[in-house]
Amino acid sequence: MEKAMQQAHGIGYNEYSLNLDKRIQVEQQREKDYAQSAQMINDLQRRVHV
Repeated sequence: MEKAMQQAHGIGYNEYSLNLDKRIQVEQQREKDYAQSAQMINDLQRRVHV
């Protein structure tokens, strides 16, 4: 899990858990990534069902 956190967000879990500003930044990026993924899925589904 530590390695995945480091690769995905550039910080380790320990830093994530101890630094509120970093945690907020990571969570905002996760939300942005999720929204982009959901939009891509919706676009693909629309293209398939046209």
